[in-house]
Amino acid sequence: MIEIEIKKSLHGSTGEMDLSVDLEIKEQDFIALTGKSGSGKTTLLRILAGLEKVEGKITVSGEIWQDGKHFLPPQQREIGYVFQEYALFPNMTVEENLLFVENDRVLSDRLLELTELYDLKKRLPHSLSGGQQQRVSLCRAMMKRPRLLLMDEPLSALDPEMRMKLQNEILALHKEFGTTTIMVSHDPSEIYRLASRVLVLEQGEIINDGKPKEVLLQTQGSQKFSFEGELLDITKVDVIYVAIVSIGQQLVEVVVSSQEAENLKIGQKVRVSTKAFAPMIV
Repeated sequence: MIEIEIKKSLHGSTGEMDLSVDLEIKEQDFIALTGKSGSGKTTLLRILAGLEKVEGKITVSGEIWQDGKHFLPPQQREIGYVFQEYALFPNMTVEENLLFVENDRVLSDRLLELTELYDLKKRLPHSLSGGQQQRVSLCRAMMKRPRLLLMDEPLSALDPEMRMKLQNEILALHKEFGTTTIMVSHDPSEIYRLASRVLVLEQGEIINDGKPKEVLLQTQGSQKFSFEGELLDITKVDVIYVAIVSIGQQLVEVVVSSQEAENLKIGQKVRVSTKAFAPMIV
């Protein structure tokens, strides 16, 4: 069990705010941490990693990582940290990057096999693709068999196909090593696929906490789906108006009324939903 009761003053997206978290996490849970930029997600990971000091208490399996008297340094916290940037040693091979953390060739070979990197273990990072480098970064984070795995948007720079592949590998490693995992993500499909629990941060506070389906499913009444996107353009075609909306990696066209076309503004966030078979934009 991880028990977190912390408070820290931050400069958030809208000015000064307090990061205030009172939370319990079960061992071997997979937690997705989401919310707007500047809400405190990365800071919370850094606090758990011991990279920032804070008021309060953090206890992991009965061991005090931090309180008013004690502060366990990062190297003693049994954590793995995967950043958005790969942060690999450029002059070391894939294998050497792993063995630098822990001189356990059996474990490094096992991790490289799980992530389909074994045949590339003598290669230098610059000769690998972005997805391959991120897999090396993930393997390196697992070399100490961490009690807690922290990931800060590790897949955001990758294309959709590679993201899905690495999502499967992250889940496999999470289960194989029985780690407790906390991952920052803004991708609903990624959160739904990986996480057993979702925490939504806003202005430093947890405003929603539950299972992915409960937190992410935003349809109401008889709506069949509901997605948020950015309004890119509105064009008039004969007597109708067509809105172009960016949703994830796709563009969709939605017919809107003349009154809706007048009230909508290019660049604003909109929600596209369906009720029965008639799409509507709100």
